[in-house]
Amino acid sequence: MKHIVSAFLITVLLSFSVIQCTGQNKQNKKEMQTIQKPDDNRQTSGQKTLYDFRVKDIDGNDFDLASLKGKKVLVVNVASKCGLTPQYEQLQTLYEKYKDDNFVILGFPANNFMGQEPGTNAEIKEFCSANYGVTFPMMDKISVSGDDQAPLYKWLTQKSENGKIDQEVTWNFQKYLIDENGRLVDVVMPRESPMDEKIVNWITGR
Repeated sequence: MKHIVSAFLITVLLSFSVIQCTGQNKQNKKEMQTIQKPDDNRQTSGQKTLYDFRVKDIDGNDFDLASLKGKKVLVVNVASKCGLTPQYEQLQTLYEKYKDDNFVILGFPANNFMGQEPGTNAEIKEFCSANYGVTFPMMDKISVSGDDQAPLYKWLTQKSENGKIDQEVTWNFQKYLIDENGRLVDVVMPRESPMDEKIVNWITGR
């Protein structure tokens, strides 16, 4: 009888040890998963943002995009001799309406499409002021596509750079939306109005 009781106790103890070991293994796996998550977060946080770039404004002055921290930014490539050039007026209206709500527009003149921005910086600045009363920041004329694509536009157009979207510039007045943390969130195509509901709702947080 004693042998039977002893055997029973040993069996119980062994079963308990197995359960305990299994539970410990599950706990160890959970701990390993918990440890791995911050690595993924660090990889995401290491992605470039708008604030990693410096450009020049239309007067040739250095412009550090890190100065825009905390603002929503609409980046748009513009041209003076395009069928979409009247969008300057809508861009100015949008800027005037929301500029006091931590919102800014950056216009980048570019001559990539059908030679529709042939002018110098001085000529472009005069055109925008005289015809559309533009007061939002205008930048130095750059290339937004091709072998001489500006570094900022390489970031805007390639998911491997921005972590969000692959979207090349298809024409003048393509609009890239960047949040208060300098991260690309969306693209609005050239023919869409700057006053499009999608853009306005993004600015206002609706």
